[in-house]
Amino acid sequence: MNSTVLILPGIGNSGPDHWQSRWEKDNPSFMRVQQNDWDHAVCAEWLAVLENSVARVGTDAVLVAHSLACLLVAHWASSTKLKIKGALLVAPPNPNGPNFPQKAIGFSPVLLRRLTFPSIVVASTNDPYGSLDFAKSAAVAWGSPFVNIGAAGHINSESGLGDWNEGFSLLRQLV
Repeated sequence: MNSTVLILPGIGNSGPDHWQSRWEKDNPSFMRVQQNDWDHAVCAEWLAVLENSVARVGTDAVLVAHSLACLLVAHWASSTKLKIKGALLVAPPNPNGPNFPQKAIGFSPVLLRRLTFPSIVVASTNDPYGSLDFAKSAAVAWGSPFVNIGAAGHINSESGLGDWNEGFSLLRQLV
């Protein structure tokens, strides 16, 4: 892959069995964006870290966001002047849903504006943090193709996806 891939985990970070961690381990051009506090996500703080990370990488950056980081990317896209190659947005949570983490501050309302870079939104039919309808509506608003991968929970390590080769194929299509 001729791009630098920035891995953007959601709240709590992605553990060693998460597909994001596996991709990062297997690909030297993949780098995790390290937030200062993974458990108490404040959108403005996470935005500043993302902005600095993209500025360091430059226009070659591709974002791979999971969960809360999808909302982060939408907020970032509406405020930055930086350019990137694209973003894979996996399992966007609904900040108005019953399971949205209360420790995540400033991510609502979801910014539903067309993104200025290519993107793909991926969701499952039984995600406890965001419905398929929510993910589809976000994809439409962001101008992103939508991919439904069936019953895969929150598309995380508990989903048993291993390396999640289907997702890696979507990333390759994006770049």
